[in-house]
Amino acid sequence: MPKISKIAVLTSGGDAPGMNSCIRAVVRTAIYNNLQVSGIKQGYQGMIDNDMYDMDPRSVSNILSLGGTILKTARCMAFHTDEGMEIAYQNLKKQGIEGLVVIGGDGTFTGALRFSKKYPDIAVIGVPGTIDNDLYGSTYTLGFDTATNTVIDAIDKIRDTADAHDRLFFIEVMGRDSGAIALRAGISCGAEAIMLPEKATAIDDLISSLKDGELNKKSSSIVIVAEGDKNGGVYDIAQTVKKEVTNYDIKVTILGHLQRGGSPSAFDRILGSRLGFAAVNALIAGESQKMVGLQANTIVLTSLEEALNQHEFKLEEDLLLMADVLSI
Repeated sequence: MPKISKIAVLTSGGDAPGMNSCIRAVVRTAIYNNLQVSGIKQGYQGMIDNDMYDMDPRSVSNILSLGGTILKTARCMAFHTDEGMEIAYQNLKKQGIEGLVVIGGDGTFTGALRFSKKYPDIAVIGVPGTIDNDLYGSTYTLGFDTATNTVIDAIDKIRDTADAHDRLFFIEVMGRDSGAIALRAGISCGAEAIMLPEKATAIDDLISSLKDGELNKKSSSIVIVAEGDKNGGVYDIAQTVKKEVTNYDIKVTILGHLQRGGSPSAFDRILGSRLGFAAVNALIAGESQKMVGLQANTIVLTSLEEALNQHEFKLEEDLLLMADVLSI
């Protein structure tokens, strides 16, 4: 692939804390290497609408502490069509853009890979930005650390009121296909039970565990439920348990989208900076259809194909065991 002179950056799908640090790194690394750089607003929708603007080092000043994304984000159904992709491609060509840095999750990468295969003259590098921490090729995804800390802070506060009233709280956290947030938050907050998509928990076993807690004179209990748990919604689980566990006043809290927001942690600011820096250097080196990720504290490249199709991303066995052992 010939040497590139202009690139663009976009954020797509669900927002994740640390996206702005990545945008900042992309813009300043590109300019440091004498590349022009454009920001695309609203993800792939901005490519179709030609909603792009030239960026300079001052375009990304004072954004490291901001949650969300200064480029905004959207889910774009039109980009899934050949017609939508063709419009997006022609807009990029008119702008002279030869390389793309796309920040997002599996839906973002699916679109990026299909687009790059259809138009191979536009190089594409992906940055894993999702709070779910569920992409193969990176031990940690951008936003996961901040989201987990946000959940921990909320659960700590709920624990205070649960203990004051001898209550049992069921707390739902994000994680449709991944229990990464639930598992780490549960261990960090001393949850009595953690219900995960990756590990089936029978309701009978949950009830038995909670009754054991009552016998052991626990004054409160916290059960964390990942939204993708196979037992159904958190309200249904709570109602089923309520029929058998009668000594507690049972409450339900759904943390929802507060998990996406807030100022990114130091870890996510640094991770976003490292991944953005690496993404631009990968484009300069002639790479395409790759994802930059963190493994063993080293930045590595993984093909987008492998990142999307490899399903060996698993929760750590020691953490799963630890969660049971430490909850007694």
